[in-house]
Amino acid sequence: MKTLNLVAAAAMTVALATPAVAQDKINWDMQSTYPGSLTQLGTLGKEIERRLAAVSGGDMQIKFQEPGAIVPALEAFDAISSGAVQAGWSTPGYWTGKDTAFALFAAVPFGPGAGEYYAWLKFGGGQELLDEIYGQYNIKSVICAIIAPEASGWFRKEINTPADLQGLKMRFFGLGARVMEKMGVSTQLLAGGDIFPALELGTIDATEFSMPAIDYNLGFYQVAKHYYFPGWHQQSTMFDLMVNKDEWEGLSDQGRAMIETVCEANVAHSLAEGEAIQFDALAKIEAEGVTIHRWNDEILDALRAGWDEVVAEEVASNPNFVKVWNSLSEFRANYAKWKAIGYLD
Repeated sequence: MKTLNLVAAAAMTVALATPAVAQDKINWDMQSTYPGSLTQLGTLGKEIERRLAAVSGGDMQIKFQEPGAIVPALEAFDAISSGAVQAGWSTPGYWTGKDTAFALFAAVPFGPGAGEYYAWLKFGGGQELLDEIYGQYNIKSVICAIIAPEASGWFRKEINTPADLQGLKMRFFGLGARVMEKMGVSTQLLAGGDIFPALELGTIDATEFSMPAIDYNLGFYQVAKHYYFPGWHQQSTMFDLMVNKDEWEGLSDQGRAMIETVCEANVAHSLAEGEAIQFDALAKIEAEGVTIHRWNDEILDALRAGWDEVVAEEVASNPNFVKVWNSLSEFRANYAKWKAIGYLD
């Protein structure tokens, strides 16, 4: 009997020491809106694929699909909503055609830095609003990366006054595009891979896309020699893993927690990497004969005035925008008190 007890005790010890295995076994496609080779914008999506497979012991596979592999990049939303694709890698700002409130979960003109933005999402009511609005389209969104400030844009000619912007054709993203239209710029949203050909052929006169380390790899410096900062339209940008809501709800609590934990790790990775890779990229860009500019106060003031107009228009027309804007604004007003005393200027 004593021997049997020892055997039972040993078996229990082994069971307790054995790591838990993911209950869910999934093999999903993740349609990306960015090429997997693109610094941060694509590589962070690939990181989700790698990390989730690793922490689940291979049970949870989310296969990164290049743009167009299943559906074109900007058709991913509808494919995920319908269940034609289980998941996607993108940024909420691409879906303003569905609801302009999505833009407030991606990048806010003259908006918060990464720490403040993520704090609102996690603890200021942002995630609940994100769930509510995406849920209307049968999608669950998990914020899975945040990147450093972007550049303000690449221009063929030097811009010295607001009047210099009038009549330009420019690729622009999110609500910032609406602001540029207030400045007399004709804007269009192009996926990353379509921008350089349009710039080279003269279909557009200027473009913004991302941060220096990303822009450099896309070769914009070959065509446009004036590079402007700061990125007033994207002081930080959030990216998300979109999952068909039926698929998400079919996961166990453990499976959902595993995805959320991978995404939180990816946020930390994206922030650190994004801050670390910009200065080398700036040096390479300058070596290509590009002049790096900082917007003067006259232009920044004009852009801010344009943003105020856009907010007023959206508040008057979109109840979802009102809810998200009020939540973010209240959080930022409270955060400002802490920011003023807690941080050096």
